[in-house]
Amino acid sequence: MRVCSPSSLVLGALAAALLVFAAPAQAQKAPTKSPTDMPARLVGTELAAIVHDVDATLAQPIRQARQKLSSVKKRYAAGLPAGQTLYLTTRIFDSDGQFEQVFVRVSSWQDKIVTGTLANKLEAVHEYQPNQSITFPEQAVLDWTITAADGQEEGNYVGKFIDRLQSKGKE
Repeated sequence: MRVCSPSSLVLGALAAALLVFAAPAQAQKAPTKSPTDMPARLVGTELAAIVHDVDATLAQPIRQARQKLSSVKKRYAAGLPAGQTLYLTTRIFDSDGQFEQVFVRVSSWQDKIVTGTLANKLEAVHEYQPNQSITFPEQAVLDWTITAADGQEEGNYVGKFIDRLQSKGKE
C-alpha cells in the first residue's frame, strides 16, 4: 500500500475536484469569447472535507488576482475598449450546500456590489441557470478575466494555475 503525503493528497484532490474546471466549454455565440474554464464541482463528503485545503492551494493565485482587482474595477468603471468583456470568478451555493466556482459576466459594479450573468454551464448547483442574473459582494471575488473578441485574455490567475497543475499531472 502506498502512503501519500498530505500535500500530494491535497494536490491530487484538487486536480480531481477541478478537472471539470479547466475543460473546454461548449462554444457559445457571443460578441466576445467567454473564458474557457468550467465551474469547479466540489460534491460529496470526501471532497467537502478538503475544501479548506483546496482553498489553501488556490490562495496564491487568488491573492494575485485580488491584488489587481481595484485597478480592474477602475478600468471597468472607465469603460473597457470595444470587444472586451469583464468576467469575475466567484462561488455560488445551493440551499443544499452544493457549490460551484463560476464566471460572471459583469454588467454593473457599484461600490462593493457586483451584478452580472452566469457565463457557465452549471454542473452541481441546480438552483441557478446559465445566463441568470446574480448579485454578490466584491469580497466574494476569487479571480477576474478580461477577454477580447480575438480570444486573448488577461487575468484568470486561478484558471492558469489549474492549467499548470493539470499539465504537470500529465507528465
